[in-house]
Amino acid sequence: MQTEFNTIAIIGKFMRESAVQLMRKDLIDLAQHLKVKNIDVLFESNTAGHAKIEGFKTMPLDALGQKADLVIVMGGDGTMLSAARALKNSGIPLVGINRGHFGFLTDLRAEEMLESIDAILAGEHQTESRMILNASVIRDGKTIFENHAFNDIVLKSGLRLIELEVTIDGKFIHKQRADGLILSTPTGTTAYSLSAGGPILHPDVEAIALVPICPHTLSNRPLAVNSNAKIEIAVVQVDHATISFDGQSQLDLLQGDCIKIARAEEGVTLLHPSDYCYYEMLRNKLHWG
Repeated sequence: MQTEFNTIAIIGKFMRESAVQLMRKDLIDLAQHLKVKNIDVLFESNTAGHAKIEGFKTMPLDALGQKADLVIVMGGDGTMLSAARALKNSGIPLVGINRGHFGFLTDLRAEEMLESIDAILAGEHQTESRMILNASVIRDGKTIFENHAFNDIVLKSGLRLIELEVTIDGKFIHKQRADGLILSTPTGTTAYSLSAGGPILHPDVEAIALVPICPHTLSNRPLAVNSNAKIEIAVVQVDHATISFDGQSQLDLLQGDCIKIARAEEGVTLLHPSDYCYYEMLRNKLHWG
């Protein structure tokens, strides 16, 4: 079988040892299946360690992009989000095998993974580019924290409302009092943003969604802006609040902090089966009629 992928990296749900152990057989079956096809196989170090997989090369997550031509992620959307952020500078395509709850990003069925992977290796796949966001937290005139998000960046209060001032491309938009604010990529609009009443944006839509969380003023509605917009958010009043990235890393915010958010130069490349349909995925995952 001809393939453009000579070295393939495998990542399991490395954040939870018990979860990786449950998928150990699938991970080994996949690796051996690829090895028979004379493909070099790499395992993410924690995946191999937690699942006690031996006989294959291992590398840290952020180093896989230096060696692999393709990364296969076995787990749920959270595992895919972690992998995408860690490998954002590599340009390596990712394909996901769903062993989680939702599977908006990991769209291969575990029961059919070998057949699906064979089709992808044979060139029967769709290639899709997805945007990510970059954010800087500025305090007392200094950048104290930077991070990326594939799904969303969330500013959220503790017990009391947070007051935020939003500026886009240097133009004042509004002050809002709310439980928080979600800034979402199109990918993330089927996550927390959807639960907060935000719109679903097709991945091809070049936009960022700003979705308030339980706003004090009911006329404060979700807003979608061009993906090249430069967004600034000032923390005007706060008791306790945090900023989080894909729900996986966070920082406490203080009154007077300024958060600058923009589309990152890097993107994420996903591979889907040739018959993949975004609308069909939505219909199945959201149980539309």
